Amino acid sequence: MTAMNLAATPRPVPSRSMAIAVVGGLACALAIGKALPVTMDAISGALSPLCATAAESSPLDKVEPIGSYALPNVPGKRVTIVRVFYGPGGFSRPHRHAGSVTAYITKGEIRSQLGGGPVETFGVGQSFFEPPGSTHLVSANASTTEPAELIAVFVADEGAQLTTLLE
Repeated sequence: MTAMNLAATPRPVPSRSMAIAVVGGLACALAIGKALPVTMDAISGALSPLCATAAESSPLDKVEPIGSYALPNVPGKRVTIVRVFYGPGGFSRPHRHAGSVTAYITKGEIRSQLGGGPVETFGVGQSFFEPPGSTHLVSANASTTEPAELIAVFVADEGAQLTTLLE
């Protein structure tokens, strides 16, 4: 092996536009960092009913907020993304959501039934859609021995309670 002389290696000099881009990026990161805790608190509050139902079925069931973003092209609407984990035999009590929901299964199999429809089982790579206000009667892990997971994407009014439990 030969030793490299790092002192002799020319270093690129950043251009003025590169420096401005770096400073701008850092400013944006700082602004997002200050706003993110408020946004994540709002997401957690809006999802708390869904989280509470998960705790009743299995200690392994949980809802993890991924992100929430205002839709600039649709004033007053927000997209919220969460990961739902169901332990073996896990489920959520019947509920409804404030807006549209699309679910994408990432692990295991999920049984789902919307009011008036059949119970369906969805596997990895499949998705299902819940129209606004529909009653989600069954939302459960299809397995009693393996965990299941899905990503849910909500599109709802800004500040809406995303999940409401049914009695």
